[in-house]
Amino acid sequence: MDQKRELSSIDLAALVTELNRYEGAKVDKAYLYDDDLLRLKLRDFDRGRVELMIEVGDIKRAHAADPDHVADAPGRPPNFAKMLRNRLSGADFAGVEQYEFDRILTFEFEREDQNTTLVAELFGQGNVAALDETGEVIGALSTVRLKSRTVAPGSQYEYPASRLNPLTVSRGGFDRHMRESDSDVVRTLATQLNLGGLYAEEVCTRAGVPKETPIDEATDDQLGALHDALSRIGERLRSGDIDPRVYEESVDGEGGDGGDGDGSDGRDPRVVDVTPFPLAEHEDLPSVGFDSFNAAVDEYFHRLGGEETEEGEAPADASASRPDFEEEIAKQERIIEQQKGAIEGFEEQAQAERERAELLYAHYDLVDEVISTVREARENEVPWDEIEETLAAGAERGIPAAEAVVGVDGGEGTVTVELEEEGDDGGTVTVELDASEGVEVNADRLYREAKRVEGKKEGAKEAIESTREELEAVKERKREWEEQQAADDGSGGDGGDNEEEDEEYETDWLARSSIPIRSPDDWFERFRWFHTSTGYLVIGGRNADQNEELVKKYMSKHDRFFHTQAHGGPVTLLKAAGPSESADPVDFSEETLREAAQFAVSYSSDWKDGRGAGDAYMVEPDQVSKTPESGEYIEKGSFVIRGDRTYFEDVACRIAVGVQCEPVTRAIGGPPSAIVDRAAAHVTFEPGMYAQNDAAMMAYRNLKERFNDKSFVRKVASADQLQEFLPPGGSDIVD
Repeated sequence: MDQKRELSSIDLAALVTELNRYEGAKVDKAYLYDDDLLRLKLRDFDRGRVELMIEVGDIKRAHAADPDHVADAPGRPPNFAKMLRNRLSGADFAGVEQYEFDRILTFEFEREDQNTTLVAELFGQGNVAALDETGEVIGALSTVRLKSRTVAPGSQYEYPASRLNPLTVSRGGFDRHMRESDSDVVRTLATQLNLGGLYAEEVCTRAGVPKETPIDEATDDQLGALHDALSRIGERLRSGDIDPRVYEESVDGEGGDGGDGDGSDGRDPRVVDVTPFPLAEHEDLPSVGFDSFNAAVDEYFHRLGGEETEEGEAPADASASRPDFEEEIAKQERIIEQQKGAIEGFEEQAQAERERAELLYAHYDLVDEVISTVREARENEVPWDEIEETLAAGAERGIPAAEAVVGVDGGEGTVTVELEEEGDDGGTVTVELDASEGVEVNADRLYREAKRVEGKKEGAKEAIESTREELEAVKERKREWEEQQAADDGSGGDGGDNEEEDEEYETDWLARSSIPIRSPDDWFERFRWFHTSTGYLVIGGRNADQNEELVKKYMSKHDRFFHTQAHGGPVTLLKAAGPSESADPVDFSEETLREAAQFAVSYSSDWKDGRGAGDAYMVEPDQVSKTPESGEYIEKGSFVIRGDRTYFEDVACRIAVGVQCEPVTRAIGGPPSAIVDRAAAHVTFEPGMYAQNDAAMMAYRNLKERFNDKSFVRKVASADQLQEFLPPGGSDIVD
């Protein structure tokens, strides 16, 4: 049978209760893997490290994961992850809810300065949106603009249209929806009642109603049995009465063999489903039970991912690209410093609680008088507000016990007193008292709190030891990797007999299971840029400031200056040499000049306005000036052009973005004729309807599917990196 790849609405209903047990956990950091797997790393004082995983791609899931099941942190965080880190770091997880009966989970996070909501859409194309306190979208993995709803930054988040909840529908409502169908029972349950195929079949089986029974032939008793079966499932989910199962199947597609559980060829069985309770529909399949549904879901998707890796290409060769050991080491060292700070904080808090307890005994008579006065008044049914007024009046008359009281909370039944510390340089300390208990009980409560905090200190010490072990493990992996690299480098080759085969292998980048990362650090990358098909550098400004900078700092006498006839284009320089190099006059080819002109046109308002082509001109550097004619004014980023111009008419608005693999690995973009031969894979765009970020995501997914090494594209050409090469405005992929 097909393996489950998406959690159902019933699954999410079971998960919500368990995920809310992590309420109060603090967010440490957010990570985004590829373009569809969000990881939130949290810390829970009772459970330690908590990894919340939300995946909205081909696989759709949301659960807390065993840290051992979590992949190493990806490299450079994309913009969405950066935004979440800024908003969620240090925030408390305040709970999660399922939106009606839809496959939507709403996670709430609270922080003193701001609250944030994460909406995980585990249906359709999948999406994660971050909302502020007003429900406005701050950012989303994907922008959605439909007639029925919009999910875009700056807009109010709109949920999909409400769906009927089959687990809470009344008997009358159930009968009405069923009778309105012209199909059979199981299809009506699956579609009209929103149960999906598997659970629709399960309800029929539990109710003893044949699945293919036409609705117009179903009796009232049969509908009643179906409604009762649904109600029992709903009650079981609400009460937490679950018995989670992960179902397996031998690799030959059949159920268990009654033996050792292996498939016919000796391989382990594969997972096919995970459910919050046993299903009659799966009674012929072997299953594994779990204590919690969350644990079952985590194990299921962990095994599913491992099985897909085994069925696909071999994992990347560890020697192909160097892991970022230094970043991981630095991260572990930062965690240790944070844990040390936490221990110091726990020590200070525990000491403060003990000092409060000792102060109660040092001021025993005064504290006892306060408690006795309040307790006697409450026994006489005096309202709390009158007690507060009486104490305030006593303080005005100079009664020491009344003067010590600085707060009264009738809702909590507490009185807060301010007590002087002993010694000449002592200050005052406030202590909250339970007015229903005596001095000894209140002091004992403070001592117990100090002991509890010290217990947290011990837990933090254990966490430090664990982190130190992780740090040593990373250092050991670094040593092993470096030793393996040294051994590989020393092994040499077999001479030059296979040079042609080696060259062919090296250039077959799409098929390689692992591609080494060779990241450049070029001065021009903060501008728009590309290399022409003849190898010359072309750079353009992204804004008025960069336009000014290019002309004043980087334009040399043998360069060429390009601009568009349309207003709102970038300054474009075709460089004869680098900024620190001397250059001779260059006779640029027509192809090179045409590519520079296409670059200027494509990043101008011609593209933004949806025009398929535009005109550009070229001049010598000495024709460009910031000195206006008398009485005229030049805006920032604009220039005066004097003398004759060379025009390039009807230049197509086209840009290609792709992935370069040699001699360096990075995202590139520019006129298609300059990119096609330089990129291992590329996508070409023209003006169209898709927003810049959506077009970048389309390009990223397209490129990632074409490389066997999926992680390589994520590392060097993420959607954010590709977006840097796309013109502002709408775009469409050119077939």
